[in-house]
Amino acid sequence: MDMRSRINDALKEAMKAKDSKRLSTLRLISAAIKDREIALRGGDDDKSVGDDEILGILGKMVKQRQESARAYEEGGRLELAEQELSEIGIIEHFLPKQLSEEETDAAVQDAIKTVGADSIRDMGKVMGELKSKYTGQMDFGRVGPMVKDRLG
Repeated sequence: MDMRSRINDALKEAMKAKDSKRLSTLRLISAAIKDREIALRGGDDDKSVGDDEILGILGKMVKQRQESARAYEEGGRLELAEQELSEIGIIEHFLPKQLSEEETDAAVQDAIKTVGADSIRDMGKVMGELKSKYTGQMDFGRVGPMVKDRLG
């Protein structure tokens, strides 16, 4: 089952269960996907967002909510931080399992070998390889410095 179907099914279940928190988060996800499709369309009505792009959208949504939760906690607004964290839980339900530190390390090593990287100039190739295989499974903000250390 593709990501869009899973999200739509979850949306229907949340409506039936009258789970307003889950429903509002799922609607935000749907809206973000539709916004992305509209941006891609640009006159071509046949463009649709694939699973990889949906994973990217969901990853971005999680990152935004983590930053918001941190800001709310620092500002003493714990109820808002809690709301952001609950939304993260709902969004992460659709993301693949995050790779552990060891698995991420092995994936970086494998990507370096695959693209034949031998200097920092090959960092883009390595990151491209990782993004093509592990979108939604690793935080590329943390992986970038790991790649840089290996190549530098």
